[in-house]
Amino acid sequence: MSELRTLRTATGEVSVSGATLADVAKVAGVSPITVSRALNQPHLVRPNTVAKVQAAVQQTGYVKNMMAGALASSRSRLVSLVLPTISTPIFADMVQAASDHLTAAGYQVMLGLSSYEAWREEVLVETILSRRPDGVILTGSLHTDSTRRRLQASQVPVVEAWDLTPSPIDMMVGFSHEEVGHAIAQHLLERGYRRIAILAVEDPRAARRNQGLQAGLAKHGVQVAAIQAMPLPSTFALGRDGLSLLLERCPDLDALVCSSDTLAHGVLTEAIARGLAVPQQLAVVGFGDLNFAARTYPPLSTVRVDGANIGRVAAQAILDRVEGKAVGSLTDTGFQFIQRGST
Repeated sequence: MSELRTLRTATGEVSVSGATLADVAKVAGVSPITVSRALNQPHLVRPNTVAKVQAAVQQTGYVKNMMAGALASSRSRLVSLVLPTISTPIFADMVQAASDHLTAAGYQVMLGLSSYEAWREEVLVETILSRRPDGVILTGSLHTDSTRRRLQASQVPVVEAWDLTPSPIDMMVGFSHEEVGHAIAQHLLERGYRRIAILAVEDPRAARRNQGLQAGLAKHGVQVAAIQAMPLPSTFALGRDGLSLLLERCPDLDALVCSSDTLAHGVLTEAIARGLAVPQQLAVVGFGDLNFAARTYPPLSTVRVDGANIGRVAAQAILDRVEGKAVGSLTDTGFQFIQRGST
């Protein structure tokens, strides 16, 4: 049996075990309906009353019963966001913007990590759906058949972010990775580079960018000189190691396309250590336009993706769908190639 606690109230003392809304009301010296309004619609309650209620919540240890509200409104006020990893910064802006947007609308965000494994995502989705979320935001479009069927059958609003494909589960907000590859190919070819290699971690989205790059080069009769795959996640050290491995195989490389700015940063450092002039002897391209990309030596040419905008648009798509508003199935947020000193 839980231990009873004795609390001083405006009218005396009360003993509670697992504080209720009524306990908070007694401690604050207001009615239960005032407590409810202060917690759920504070803009309708006098500031000093809100302060008293919040103090009573802290004193009693009261925890709001979200399930009771969910049963009454058929909404859980919960949106799940599934990421492949939090060890790389490229998704951080998307997560922050989506969380801020949803929190402002009265929703809570539940974060899940798939570790780039489709089977892990499948397990996560099963668990997430058992919580009856109001929406699910996934990263990318590669899922198991079971995941797709389960989400479609659930009729929960779903956004696949950070990608574009013609056959989304429900809604999609992102950009074409293949087009990113085409843009990089065009940039390098225009500057006369022909011995072009790829350094990439084993990420399916990076693989699609690389396919676009190779297709763009092939249109001009140029083949990729070498591809070096590295294990996840992207790190500075892998960039240095990757360039070393590539130069052993192809010492005459004149350009290297990296699947992330983090790898590219390591490549720039290794190139300097080897006395290779960038971009005169080796051009380097990254992906992500992370906060250090403009401050490397030389400044890194890269692809900028507005992760914060992806997060906001994905969150708003969930909110609109919950409210019964029409939402387009595909939203292209685009990308921008940023030319700097490394090319």
